[in-house]
Amino acid sequence: MNTLREALQEYIDLRRGLGYKMHCEGLLLPRFVSFMEEQYAEHISVRLAVEWAQCASVQPAEWARRLCFVRGFARHRSATDSRTEIPPLGLLPHHSTRARPHLYTEDEIRRLLDAALELPVAWPSTSLRPWVFHGLIGLLSVTGMRLSEALNLKLADVDLKQAVLTIRGAKFGQWRLVPIHPSTNAILADYIERRAQFFHHPVSTYLFVTRRGNRLDSGHVHRTFYTLSRSTGLRAVGASKGPRLHDFRHCFAVQTLTRWYQADKDPGREMPLLSTYLGHVCVSGTYWYLSANPELMAQAMARLERRWGESS
Repeated sequence: MNTLREALQEYIDLRRGLGYKMHCEGLLLPRFVSFMEEQYAEHISVRLAVEWAQCASVQPAEWARRLCFVRGFARHRSATDSRTEIPPLGLLPHHSTRARPHLYTEDEIRRLLDAALELPVAWPSTSLRPWVFHGLIGLLSVTGMRLSEALNLKLADVDLKQAVLTIRGAKFGQWRLVPIHPSTNAILADYIERRAQFFHHPVSTYLFVTRRGNRLDSGHVHRTFYTLSRSTGLRAVGASKGPRLHDFRHCFAVQTLTRWYQADKDPGREMPLLSTYLGHVCVSGTYWYLSANPELMAQAMARLERRWGESS
């Protein structure tokens, strides 16, 4: 029988082969296995799983997530080790609260883009950095792309002649084509030209890069965005909560549906188009972005009232 560590690698490889990214699980589950090795435990038990999950350095919400990861691994391990105990549902319960999305106005987006162009260019920054974040934030706001998708874009994925982006490595390993507006195409063309002029030697083929020419790190992007959002008044100094980069995606979905209502289109008929554009596997994922929005609710009620009036 293979060891827990060997079984974990099999589990992660299997899940990734099915299209799951396993980013968090890939980081946390090896720590769980190390904990089990320190306890000289050869099989997973509920007691040890809960003990590991209830780490003193994290919040109760994280306890539930850690135990959920172990539960999935335990189910896999139980097929080859009958001694394995699967932590039952309901242990360490926590109901996460949905973050309230910020729906950006055009003025707020413009202020962020202007602030990006004012980023410092003195060492260790460079003259290219403002244009990197100007292009990245602008692209997120007009396409609704996931941040990971934008950071994974390569130069070969940008077809300026056809004004189309190729999104690779999205959720579940899918890829899709995303058409872009001529104005967006022009800004990307300008950025690519500046990028080529800045680097005088071969660098990474990723579209958005650091001063060394490497792929941008998402943590660095978030930190820079927090700086920009504070400088524009969107986030209070020292505040731990505020507008997020992911809210651009939410805002894009809401604005698209709102325009459909205003144009008297049938949102139900058009929804698969939005779902495909956003890269959702199931249309229910798109509805999640659109739920409980006051403006959309008002548009839906107005449409329903017109239908009632026509049928009376």
